[in-house]
Amino acid sequence: MNVETSKNSNTAPAPARPGARRVDVLVVGGGFGGMYAVYRFREMGLRLQAFEAGGDVGGVWYWNRYPGARVDLPSIDYSYSFSPEIEQEWTWSEQFAAQPELLRYIDFVAKKLSLRPHFQFNTRVNRAHWDEARSLWVLETDRGETWEAPYCVMATGPLSIPKEPDIPGVQRFKGRLLHAAKWPHEPVSYKGQRVGVIGTGSTGIQIVQEVGPKAGELFVFQRTPSFTMPMRNVDLDAEYMAEVKRNYAGIREAARNSAVGGTRPQSTRAFFSVTRAQRQALLEDAWKQGGLAMLGTFSDLMINEEANEQVAEFVRNRIPEIVKDPVTAEKLKPKGYPIFARRPCLDSSYYETYNLPSVHLVDCLTDPIVEITEKGVRTESGEIELDMLILATGYDGLTGALMAFDVIGRDGRKVNDKWKDGARSYLGLMMEGFPNLFMTTGPNGPAALANIIRISEHDVDWIAGAITHMHRNGLTTIEPTSRAEEDWMGVVRNLAKRSLINKAKTWWVGANVKDKPQGLTLFTGGFHAYRQYSAAAVQDGYASFSFGPPKAQPQGEPRFAAADPVTGV
Repeated sequence: MNVETSKNSNTAPAPARPGARRVDVLVVGGGFGGMYAVYRFREMGLRLQAFEAGGDVGGVWYWNRYPGARVDLPSIDYSYSFSPEIEQEWTWSEQFAAQPELLRYIDFVAKKLSLRPHFQFNTRVNRAHWDEARSLWVLETDRGETWEAPYCVMATGPLSIPKEPDIPGVQRFKGRLLHAAKWPHEPVSYKGQRVGVIGTGSTGIQIVQEVGPKAGELFVFQRTPSFTMPMRNVDLDAEYMAEVKRNYAGIREAARNSAVGGTRPQSTRAFFSVTRAQRQALLEDAWKQGGLAMLGTFSDLMINEEANEQVAEFVRNRIPEIVKDPVTAEKLKPKGYPIFARRPCLDSSYYETYNLPSVHLVDCLTDPIVEITEKGVRTESGEIELDMLILATGYDGLTGALMAFDVIGRDGRKVNDKWKDGARSYLGLMMEGFPNLFMTTGPNGPAALANIIRISEHDVDWIAGAITHMHRNGLTTIEPTSRAEEDWMGVVRNLAKRSLINKAKTWWVGANVKDKPQGLTLFTGGFHAYRQYSAAAVQDGYASFSFGPPKAQPQGEPRFAAADPVTGV
């Protein structure tokens, strides 16, 4: 263990700030990661306070109430594994749960575990800075409050800062303007309305297939078509769910040891290891199965460009089988980037929607958007008048949340400066120069490439273990060494060089935000390998970290809630 003595270790800690509230752990974010963090730390006996910008828990599912919102992972995977009691009491109704059911599940968990009393909702953190003299994180909120704690956990998630479109005139539009990531809570009617949708990623696809049959007319403004495959969603009957509940332990173990943190099938079969006829049969079978079965049919689709292109062509050839108009079908074919290098999409009736006479595809590659006007959208060929405009333009992903406010570490260093050339950290969990600051689903872990709930549980458990280690050894601060951080980023970079993800301009590589540094900073080695790296960091006695020793604590200084509050993981 590398224990470094703080330069201030022999000085008395500064007094508490007037009006500041003191706890042991501060948690920012109320999604799946923040909810589990609150539960985990509370059960350790730590005093905590959590903050959430929304009006309730749920994270992305609190905000994303747009029509057709639905998870693209099987519901039984996209759920907590830490509580057998919750697993047995909750029953999913669909293989791929819709947003209302996901929110009911989140509400069920929050009530079951009494999580809401620990959150302060409708609250944004404006500033977080490290007080070196007292070894405390100091958070200032938009309510004018100040909170202090030795530990701070950023459970802000990879998708929490909506991105406005880089199109002039958005605020001039006189019709109803809706953002998918800030959807109103009251019902929205499309009957008789001329509706426009900008964006055809996963969110846009879900919106189009839901709104198309209901709107008077629908205009879909598409710049980059997405690869989308049939979801084949089904209801889950009681007999099946009873089987699942009897076997949850094995299902969870399989998920934790998989590359994607889930149980969808994955093969070790290389694409060219089987004959052309066999490959075609396997792809046809995956198409019929639905979901992301195709991604797991061959092992080398994200590293072998020739194999990837053949799978991409298979999917492209399905489109004219569904879309009747050949011109529209051709425009809907994704080209110029590898399949699965952008977030893979699942649909129920997306392509079928274009067979409706009231649905129109506007190809923004050949007819670019010039501006938003008071009446609608003006492309190079003319103005399309609209009553309603829906923005499905995505997020400032991965780094946006932590760069949206000031996070200031040792010696006044800001995350914005540290990440000016791209995100860097150790394991996506901690950053050199930012003691006692932890992240869940950080941008240098598997984040967007695996089941976010499995990642969140893993990360919170790892953080709990680090705090346990510090408490048992009387240590005050923890941060990765600069060497450990650089070595980890070397692992991330070397893996990224092999991945075809680099060949698409997506939020995964920062290409969707103007002037954002571009590059693949996600760990692409798979969730199972990430767990091994994280475990190794603990098993070698935290040799990749620097620790600060105990400091003198003045009378009245708050301590942990119990004499020995921390349990091992």
